[in-house]
Amino acid sequence: MRRTWRWLPTLGAAMALAACSGLGSGAQPDGAGDPTALATSAPTTATSTATSEPVTVTIVAAGDILPHAPVIANAARNAEGSIAEFDFAPMLEEVSPFIEGADLGICHLETPLSADNTGLTQPRTLVFNSPREVATGLHAAGFDGCDFASNHSWDRGLDGLAQTIDVLEEEGLGYAGPQADESRAGEPALYEIGDVTVAHLAYSYTLLNNGGPNTEVPPDAPWLSRAMWPVVEAEGIAADAQAARDSGADLVVLSMHWGEEYVATPTADQRRLARELLGTGAVDLIIGTHVHVIQPCETVNGRTVFYGLGNFLSNQSPDTTGGRLLPTTQEGMMARATFTIDPDGDVTSAVDYQPTRVDLDGYVVEPATPQTHPTTFARTVETLGSLPDGTCDAVPVEDVASAG
Repeated sequence: MRRTWRWLPTLGAAMALAACSGLGSGAQPDGAGDPTALATSAPTTATSTATSEPVTVTIVAAGDILPHAPVIANAARNAEGSIAEFDFAPMLEEVSPFIEGADLGICHLETPLSADNTGLTQPRTLVFNSPREVATGLHAAGFDGCDFASNHSWDRGLDGLAQTIDVLEEEGLGYAGPQADESRAGEPALYEIGDVTVAHLAYSYTLLNNGGPNTEVPPDAPWLSRAMWPVVEAEGIAADAQAARDSGADLVVLSMHWGEEYVATPTADQRRLARELLGTGAVDLIIGTHVHVIQPCETVNGRTVFYGLGNFLSNQSPDTTGGRLLPTTQEGMMARATFTIDPDGDVTSAVDYQPTRVDLDGYVVEPATPQTHPTTFARTVETLGSLPDGTCDAVPVEDVASAG
């Protein structure tokens, strides 16, 4: 099933006003850390869906897509004998059934995409640029859209950001995150699944590849602050989510680029933001990216945050870095949330996840099960439930065939 997506231009001005109404750069709302501080914690009610029977929508999300130079070189080998320069599809074939089994598949781009495959990522550099065929491979795997709220969003400047958005849209994929066009700042991607509309919003701790959360914005594109959570903070994100609901979204998904790299424990900022946002009732699911290892999940107010989904596709591994990186950098997961909207518009959800591991021979993303990769599977399950002061309703999927 292919989903349709669209932009909602009328949201831009209203969301900008809402996001800027209460907080300046880096400010924290009163009652920070209290899940009810921003709004009522009553169960979410869908705004536009009116049916005589319950409606179910399933969303799958994956972690960081970071095509390092060796991954790109492997994609070039995959494409030998074809008209394409690169072919990333074989890397995702084994996990495609899980993604295709959902109504909506969301991915996270860590790097820009080049419209003409020039200036691509070079070995041993931290300024990235990936081939446009990355989008082709993601679409073939079943993804319907991506976010690009990342510390690498500005690696190729405003033109690189514009090219990334153009490549995704030309491939038929939705886009959430910082906008190259000021008039589109703050707009979510909207996906229409039958009578249900899903809004996807995305925010990063930085756009300039700084080491930690900051409010520094490219001076020639100040509107990009709309995609930075240290600037808009929880109150601004909640306002964006509510504006999307007020304009017809039934479900709201957030992608949050946050946390401390290579650390499995969420930071205080992550915990605070997640609890405040899920406590508003305006947000249905939070997808965490950036730290390159899996982090725990937590269920608040009946909704779940996956603090970190790990690496979905990358070259990171102890074997490729002389042991400098952890084995967990070779691992990731696909989070799945199944939402049921009843005839009154009330929403309930069930969450599970499929662990994954990158096989460095061909950079194939493989489902990790107790049979295929027992160490990865067990480590992922242990990490997801490791918060000492929080609980998570998500359960593991033991076989990718159970995608449905």
